Amino acid sequence: MNTYFITGIGTDVGKTIASAIITEALKADYWKPIQAGDLDHGDAHKVKALVSNTATTFHKNSYALKTPMSPHAAATIDGITIDLKQIKPPKTKNNLVIEGAGGLLVPLNSQQTILDLIKPNYKVIVVSRHYLGSINHTLLTLKLLQEKGFDVALIFSGNKHETTEDIITNMTNVKAIGRIDEEPYFDKNVVLEYAEEFLHSQESHGFFQ
Repeated sequence: MNTYFITGIGTDVGKTIASAIITEALKADYWKPIQAGDLDHGDAHKVKALVSNTATTFHKNSYALKTPMSPHAAATIDGITIDLKQIKPPKTKNNLVIEGAGGLLVPLNSQQTILDLIKPNYKVIVVSRHYLGSINHTLLTLKLLQEKGFDVALIFSGNKHETTEDIITNMTNVKAIGRIDEEPYFDKNVVLEYAEEFLHSQESHGFFQ
């Protein structure tokens, strides 16, 4: 069984939809270690509403912060300091999907970032979405993960932008294991279709094993 850490090149790039698709594809467990804001309708709620299978277990946040801000700032407002020793991956015999918050260098406290949550044996999936500056943000994210020695894959989210995607994959040699198009809506059926496509695509062969 593997652990897949899903991160993005920034906020609002499609991490939660990607998490739902991978969770559904692998019938994996899902865990969002830190939720900041929107506690009644957080990312775990969204993924749960999009997953069809009955094998997935949704594990409790280690930190549920009230304010939709960077975790370090939201924790300060709540009068606490995030302690990585309190963020313990759930015990499971299933594959596990972990969804990060924002990008890799989002601070958790005065010294540590989201990157510090990623253990050496995790497989990392980076969600990239095209916008002005996204090539730089994607390359920085991928290069940092590669320097740390992680097994990394890409998911492109949104409308296809061939020159952007080609330069990213060519410069990093990171494989794109799937694409999430600009859909009018996402529901369980749409997520299931993507899950089956991702799982059986030639590009993802080996990464999900």
